[in-house]
Amino acid sequence: MPPRQRSTGATIIAVANQKGGVAKTTSVASLGAAFAELGKRVLLVDLDAQACLTFSLGVDPDAVEESVHHVLLGQAELSDVIVTCEDGVDLVPSSIDLAGTEAVLLGRPAREYVLQSALADVRKDYDVILLDCSPSLGVLTLNALTAAQGLIIPMPCEMLSHRGVGQLLDTVADVKKFLNKKLKVIGILPTLFDGRSNHAQEVLSDVGERYGLPVLSPPIPRTVRFAEAPAVGRSILATSRSSKGARAYREVAKSLVPTL
Repeated sequence: MPPRQRSTGATIIAVANQKGGVAKTTSVASLGAAFAELGKRVLLVDLDAQACLTFSLGVDPDAVEESVHHVLLGQAELSDVIVTCEDGVDLVPSSIDLAGTEAVLLGRPAREYVLQSALADVRKDYDVILLDCSPSLGVLTLNALTAAQGLIIPMPCEMLSHRGVGQLLDTVADVKKFLNKKLKVIGILPTLFDGRSNHAQEVLSDVGERYGLPVLSPPIPRTVRFAEAPAVGRSILATSRSSKGARAYREVAKSLVPTL
């Protein structure tokens, strides 16, 4: 009998950009729901002290007793803080406590590997784990990049949004050199796209060539539907199923399935 192959478990994907307002949290919630629709077992991890992902999925951050903060400080097991959400995904919630986590981790050895270690116990239970990073290049984002096999960079189709992507890619290069040789940039995800704007079209055509990276398709359109969804604690795939935004995220998720 041939030896049994050991499953490596979930593909871990970080969604990061140190610039705020780039639809990072929206992308994590929407891609997570889209993967779940495709039959994948999905875990989302909120690594932002603002807890926007947690709130967007119908969980009150102020009512969370144990969060990713407690997991990273070794005060709780990750499996014990997971919450099941209506969109068919599981969530590791955040809370304002996470604002002080980086300061504590800074004094600890191997601090960049804490999240990787915490995720190891649940990887076998999921097909994909999406990490919603905070808008910074601090210890928590380094933890995400160290734990992940892939990185998606959401970027609005505006020229000013180019600023900072180069800095993020420099950080990625350092992570690959010193912390995680397996990290791969899956691509740039164009967000807040206005197809009527010549400027948006020009930025879209320029971005892949400028950084030598794949550009995920289709671009995610700008729509008020994204702002409405968090108010009811669901993703746009549930609140506006046939909208252009929901359809775009479904197509992007479907294109990513072969990488999982």
